[in-house]
Amino acid sequence: MKTTAASMLFAFALFFPGAHAVTFDWATVGNPGNASDSEVMNDGTTGYGSVGYAYRISKHEVTNAQYAEFLNAVDPTGANLDLGGGDGFLYDSNMSGNFGGIENTGTVDGAHYVAQTGREQNPVTHVSFFDAMRFVNWLHNGQGGGGTESGVYTIGTGLDEIRSTNAKFWIPSEDEWYKAAHYDPSGVYYDYPTGTDTVPYSDNPASLNTPDDTNVANFYKNDAIANGYDDGYAVSGSTSFPTNTNPFIDVGAYTAAASPYGTFDQGGNVTEWNESVTNLGLPGGPYYRGIRGGRRSTSQPATVSFCGANFGTAASPRRRSASMVFAWQVSLSQVRCCWAAWQRADSWFLRSRARPQKSD
Repeated sequence: MKTTAASMLFAFALFFPGAHAVTFDWATVGNPGNASDSEVMNDGTTGYGSVGYAYRISKHEVTNAQYAEFLNAVDPTGANLDLGGGDGFLYDSNMSGNFGGIENTGTVDGAHYVAQTGREQNPVTHVSFFDAMRFVNWLHNGQGGGGTESGVYTIGTGLDEIRSTNAKFWIPSEDEWYKAAHYDPSGVYYDYPTGTDTVPYSDNPASLNTPDDTNVANFYKNDAIANGYDDGYAVSGSTSFPTNTNPFIDVGAYTAAASPYGTFDQGGNVTEWNESVTNLGLPGGPYYRGIRGGRRSTSQPATVSFCGANFGTAASPRRRSASMVFAWQVSLSQVRCCWAAWQRADSWFLRSRARPQKSD
């Protein structure tokens, strides 16, 4: 593991004007110029995590409630029109299914999109990289009637968009995402985004019963012991696939299981988009956008192999999956979001990698 000097950090909430403004809790990622990690990835690459500036990243993945607010603001009639580009639809019908959480059933303009009861704080799923870019463009442009097609990213093919140097919000680069998840200000990298090299436990956050509740995640783990944890799927405690039950948890539900910088759920629950572009080791393409953080599909559980630092893969920017969200910076498979700690300029990068596992 690599080392660098430690510094103090803090987290705060950013609030936007307006009765229905989307708000986030932020974690500050400091220690600019930290060394990269020596961990070798599943595809043979290494050297991730070095970032030369301070930035803020959302502590949590984007939720169904937050994405529904976005949809109602930019599509008040619920028409879900094609905005063009590689993927022009902001809403996908799968979002209303068992592995989703948003319905287009409202009857009043400005309120057609509704987060399902009990799933408001679950991570939004079935979002493409295009959705993530448009979401952060909207944030950058002030929310409300702010545009979706430019601001941070000028929507194009899904692969040629370059982050604006004046971006206020953005999708995290792979290094930004990796550092927030795995780096400790003391100068070490951890294998798991809970500040440890020990495999996390799997358990329902509503009834935690593990030996260490600071190291737990929503993924599939079965130790075949009747001990009340590691019994299969975290939420159900069963080895049966949750075809008709909700497999997701509220963001931040494991309140004690944070990364050293204070982010949650960067391993397990759902995967998250990042800005990286990979040609999958194939000369001449095709190219894909990067994803990390706990892959799951409608037929395959998120196991521990998908939750650690050495797992990185990629998917078409048009790809929508039950596993995908975003976080701010923003990574939307789900998406997580980033916000500038200070005004800065920074360049987009292209990373060539070996062929990742196919993403569902």
